[in-house]
This record gives sequence, C-alpha cells and structure tokens, in this order.
Amino acid sequence: MSKDTKKTIEEKVDSLLNIMTLEEKIGQMNQYNGFWDVTGPSPKSGNEAKKYEDIKKGLVGSMLTVRGVDQVRSVQKIAVEDTRLGIPLIIGFDVIHGYKTLSPIPLAEAASWDLEAIEKSASVAASEAAASGINWTFGPNVDVSRDPRWGRVMEGAGEDPFLGSKITTARVKGFQGDDLSQVNTIAACAKHFAGYGFSEAGKEYNTVSIDRSTLYNVVLPPFKAAVDADVKTLMNSFNELDGIPATGNKFLQRDILKDKWGFNGFVISDWASIKEMISWGHAKDLNQAAELAVEAGCDMDMESYAYVDELAKLVKKGKVDEKLIDDAARRILTVKYELGLFDDPYKYCNEALEKAVIGSDENRAAVLDMAKKSIVLLKNENQLLPLPKEGKKITVIGGLANDDNSILGSWRIASDDHSGVSILEGLQKYTGNQLTFKKGADVTVGKTAFTEELTINTTDTSEIKDAVLAAKDADIVVMVLGEHGFQTGEARSRTELDLPGVQQELLEAVYEVNKNIVLVLTNGRPLTINWASENIPAIVEAWQLGTETGNAVAQVLYGDYNPSGKLPMTFPRNIGQIPIYYNHKQTGRPVNADNNVFWSHYSDVASTPLYPFGYGLSYTTFEYSNLNVSKTNFNVEDTIEVTFNLKNTGNYAGKEVAQLYIRDLFASVTRPVKELKGFELVSLNAGETKKITLKLTKEELGFYDNNGDFVIEPGDFKLFVGGSSETSLETEITLN
Repeated sequence: MSKDTKKTIEEKVDSLLNIMTLEEKIGQMNQYNGFWDVTGPSPKSGNEAKKYEDIKKGLVGSMLTVRGVDQVRSVQKIAVEDTRLGIPLIIGFDVIHGYKTLSPIPLAEAASWDLEAIEKSASVAASEAAASGINWTFGPNVDVSRDPRWGRVMEGAGEDPFLGSKITTARVKGFQGDDLSQVNTIAACAKHFAGYGFSEAGKEYNTVSIDRSTLYNVVLPPFKAAVDADVKTLMNSFNELDGIPATGNKFLQRDILKDKWGFNGFVISDWASIKEMISWGHAKDLNQAAELAVEAGCDMDMESYAYVDELAKLVKKGKVDEKLIDDAARRILTVKYELGLFDDPYKYCNEALEKAVIGSDENRAAVLDMAKKSIVLLKNENQLLPLPKEGKKITVIGGLANDDNSILGSWRIASDDHSGVSILEGLQKYTGNQLTFKKGADVTVGKTAFTEELTINTTDTSEIKDAVLAAKDADIVVMVLGEHGFQTGEARSRTELDLPGVQQELLEAVYEVNKNIVLVLTNGRPLTINWASENIPAIVEAWQLGTETGNAVAQVLYGDYNPSGKLPMTFPRNIGQIPIYYNHKQTGRPVNADNNVFWSHYSDVASTPLYPFGYGLSYTTFEYSNLNVSKTNFNVEDTIEVTFNLKNTGNYAGKEVAQLYIRDLFASVTRPVKELKGFELVSLNAGETKKITLKLTKEELGFYDNNGDFVIEPGDFKLFVGGSSETSLETEITLN
C-alpha cells in the first residue's frame, strides 16, 4: 500500500486511518523518550517494560533521543515488524546548532546576518543527524526575547521579529531542503509557541504577560514565517498566556495557527507540558489535561503519558470528539509519508553514510565559515587589532582560553565532550610571535554537565598573580573571559550578567600592569561589561562558536578574516535597564522639553544601551551617503526603492550589513521608534563605493492590529539607513 505511487499522500493517509483502531490512532499521538539500550535485551519490568510493550502494540508514534544507526534501526524494527500495521516511528532529536560537528550557538549565528550561511549551517546539521538515523529536529527556536537574563536567548535569533523571521526561514529551509524525502533532510520544528521568550524576569518556565500588540507584532511573526516556509511541526511552550498554559491554549493552536494561518503540519507538546498543566492549576488531573490539550490543538504528547493513557477513555465517554483524534493522527502520518518513511522505514539507517558524513572535512569547513561570520568586533581603539603576525610577545590569559569544551556551547547533546578547537590552540597555529599562556582563573569549580547546576569559582584567585607577572612583559595581552557554555541554555537564568566569578578581578589586575589588552568574550548572551567597555582598548564578541571556535577566533584576531558580525541583541549598561531593546515605543514624555525632572529617563544611568542592536565594527570603516527614495508620495501598492551610497573608507576589504529601518509616525496602534525592515550584506574593497538599493512594500509598512488583522494605514513615515539601529541617515515619505 505504501509504495503505491498512483495514490496521493492524502489518499494513503485516509486509507490507513480507515483500518486503524482508536487506540492505534492515539498511539500515533504518543512520543516516548529513549529508555533502554535497544540493541540489548528487552526490559522485563517497570516503566521501560511499558514503553517497550506499547511500541509492540502500535501505541507509539515517535521516539526522541534515540540516535545512531544501530539504535534507530533496532527500535524502528519493532515498530515496523512487530506491530499489526507496521507504521514507522518518526525519530526526533534536539539538533539545535549541529549534531556532532557543531556550528556556533544560534544567537551567534544570528550575529552574522548572513542568511545563506545560516541555511548552510542548518543543512550541515540535518545531514549529520539524518546520517545518524534521525529524521526530525526540535528546532529552530524562533522565540523573540528582550531579556538576556533568560538562558535560552542563546537558542534564538535575538530581539527583532524581522531579522528573526528571515533567520527562521533560512533555518527551516536548511533543515528541510527542497525535498523532505531526501536522505539528507529532516523535518523542522518551530518552537516555542508562543511567548516563551517573554518569561517574567527572565526566569525559566515563568509566566508571560504581554499585550496583544506585542503578541501579534513581535512574538508571532517568526512563527508565521516558519509556517510560510512549510515547516512540518511546531512545539508549544512551557509558559502560560492570558492565564492559559500554551499547551492547552486553543486561541494559539487552533484559532491562530491552524485556522487563521492554515498550518497543515502537527503540533507537539514540550517535554511533559501536558502533565504540567496540573502544576499550573489549569487541569485537576492527567485526564483533564489530556482533554484540554487535544481540544486546544496539541497533536502529539511528549512524555506526559496523557494521550496514551487517557484519550481513549475520553472519546468513549463522549468528552472528546474522535474527529480530533483523526485530525491529529492524519497530520502526523502525513509528515511520515512526506519523509518517505513508509517507502523505506530504514532509509535513515545507513552505516556507510553515517561514517562518511559525520565530522567530514566539508562539514568542518562549513562550520568554520559560519563561526568567523558570527564574530562581532565591539571595540578597537588605536587599531590594536588585527594582531601583528610576528615579532611580538603575546600573553594569553583566561581559564576559557584553553577550554575545548565550554566553547561548544549549550544544547549539543550529541556532540563529544572536549571536541572543540580551543582558542589557545587556534592562536598557537600562528607561530611568528612568542606566545605564553597563563590561566589566571577558572570560571567553574568541579564538573560541568548539561543536566546539573554549575559551581562558579568565586573564591580561588591563586593563579591571578602568575597571570599578572606574565602580562607585565607582554607587548599584547589576549584575555579570554566570559561564561561557561553550560551557563546558558534551558534553566540557566541569571540575575547578574557581569563576568562570572573572579574574572573581573583578574581583568582589572592585568589592566593595572598592561593596558594593551584584547578582550575576547565567549558567552551565550549579552553581558554587562561597562568597565571593560570604558577601559579595555579592543573587545571581540566571540560567543560560543562550536567545533571550530579556536580557528575562527585566531583567524579574526590575526586579520585573516575581517569581522563583519552585528549584534542581534542589545547589550545593556546594567541589569536595571533590562528589558532594553531598540524597537521600543515612544512615551508621552520622551525628552526633557521643560527642563525639569518629569520625563522618561533613569536618574542614575543613561537610557541608551552599552552597544545597540545591529552594532558591530570592522577592521575597515564605512561611510553612508546620498540617501534617496524613488519619490516621496506613494500608494499602498507601490514598491518603494530606497537607495544610498556605501563606501569603504578604510584600508582593508570588508563586509558591512547595511540596515534599513522605518518609523510609522502616527498610527491607530502606537508603533516603535524604529523597526528593522531591510538589510543587505555588502562586500567592498578598500576605497570602493557601491550604490545600494533596498525595497519596501506594504508588507514592511503594515502592522497587526489588536485583533490580529494585518493593516496598512496611510500616513507619514521616517526611513533610516546605517550600520546599526543607531542610524546615520534619514528621510521621510508619505503613504497615500
């Protein structure tokens, strides 16, 4: 039946549903985590035995965290050969920024503003995951967030819905390719639907309280972009919205996603989030939680046991319409057909392919390219960078400098520990200088693990003295400081964003004896580095760049690659400014017009950020000029051409992300002071000038009203062009 090419997928799914029992359809809606060594003997008792028997009964539609060809083939064999209907499993896994060969963390990738490179990065991750038997990733994370205290900012694209939407499209295309049935592609999953990035106080799993304007114009656009890119699955989120947990939120999952947007894929819960509606105080027990979730539009249950244990009872009692079960099973089966699993359940189980693809030279080259493009130059006084390649004494300091594990970042559960190229290793490949390394201080104490709290070193300063002595005689000091890779990610919220532990003390001690410091930050979120910004002459935001971190950083520091990254999140001056973001609303008292205290400001610090969204330097300099529009009065259906000149005024060839922002001056719903609506990555030789044209249409000039309807209102707009959200040129247009 499954190989009957004359039938459409829709017809095949309908035929299969007609012979499935209620329990088998519900089984498709049930996902279990990996639970035993499937190449060994079967479990005989306990929860593992239940899962095993459920697979044999056809009561499991998907498994997660099972990986490797041997493991996947073994569990797939049970589903295909030991069940009544032989329906294959879909195998899911968190492929967040790579499988074995790791790209930079997603927030770092977003700093590249390079959509082609980001799509390539996702395709590399897909190829390795697929070669290891996986056919579905729980990514991309498309949560917009304005609060760097929230650890999961490292998984997303930052604070801007326009940039986030473009990156979402690139990542979905990279994972899924042009043909989902190809053996090197996997189904994508946009998460977390919706509002998770707005968790109050940046605290993990916390409640969310946002207005409808923010929901429609900031939170939802990247999800809509994912649906428009034909993403196959969405994952709901841990938070509540309007007092209703997202997993049981019909407004989100049915009214918006499935009805208004016409999403045809399926929705999966986050881990045990159906069961967690009991903890939220929304469901009294697992039975009610299952009812609420399926009614709301959640199609698959991840590790709550709610659907497999409760749904059949609910249907038989008339509390849940079986049509909802049919709809969910149909959506899940359709994706399995699209993946080609019915044609060949073992298509992802090829040992030769697994060996050839994972860790290939081609993949390492791709992630190195991505890593270099992700680095942001924050400061470079007196052209301290790039480093001279010979004749200098350079001291490298910092516990993260020779760390080959932390640099891999968080959410890399398939990678091998200590498989990254450390920054010290990368620098040592340049042999023209005299290089000395001193640790100075460790960031953490004891073991570091993805599933455990880290112990930060707040007391051991015993090695600072040696580092200071080594720095005294150096021509240049490279200090590698920041967060451990497991200080960000899920459940890694922080209330302070300065350099953890004793690293600030180390930095200031070295500064006392040698001010020629290049500070390399390796971190997963914006940090509050006010002192460093005021005192340290050169600062490089290097994030956590994955497998090729050290090579990427060394090539940038030595000038073999000219940095071009731009910040995807605002860097605050201090915690008290958070949330701080460029596309904020105007207030009724934005400036000190009356020369008194009664205006919107802080009394103890400037309202401006330390480093704004879109900011990033180069070893060369750029000049914007001659901003023009094709005309000043436009109709709604017109395309507005915005032109300007971009000149490389420095001594190096380089790339610049030219950015276009708008401001709708008067609207029925107040609009932000600036909104990113276009950008182009431009390469220029030293002294070269290019005329750049960016276009605006009604899609960029409109917005969502508080009913979720897209509107384009006539009126006056300001247009801004420059190298960051603090733009250099502006003009005005009128939309009739």
